[in-house]
Amino acid sequence: MDESLLAEIEARHPGGLTSVEILSLFSAQGIPLTEATLRKYVQQGLLPRSIRVGKKGKHQGSRGIYPVSVVRQIVRIKKMMSESYTIEQIQQEFLFMRSDLQLLERTLASLFDNVERVLKQRKSEGTVQAVAREVAAARALGKDLVVRLLAIEKKLTSRPRIDRVAAS
Repeated sequence: MDESLLAEIEARHPGGLTSVEILSLFSAQGIPLTEATLRKYVQQGLLPRSIRVGKKGKHQGSRGIYPVSVVRQIVRIKKMMSESYTIEQIQQEFLFMRSDLQLLERTLASLFDNVERVLKQRKSEGTVQAVAREVAAARALGKDLVVRLLAIEKKLTSRPRIDRVAAS
């Protein structure tokens, strides 16, 4: 999957994806991924657990939703495996900054959601539009920060296989 497709998937599914949707995305690209493999990646700590989200309507049950970022993570795991990384190496390198970055991303999203909720409550005040533009700009900066930190992490963890073998 190339960067443009990944960005498109993220734009289309900001609320997350079910396991069926994830498997379908990979299948459509001709990339083998099974439900068992997805569960294994979660159990090994390479992917976050799904969050149970209730379906609308009484007694409709719930479904597991994964953050859309798991698509990128799965692509990266598969790439690392094709480069002969072991699961242990992937766990070490993949989790290097990942959990902190995910926490930062969730914290920023929550913070901006709270600010926007306050803005909606005060929509009759004159300064709301100017503040809303500032919030949108700050949200974009937050996303850019996370993307840049992910790129840094990728550079730090994607050293050549020879370096990893020599370090062992």
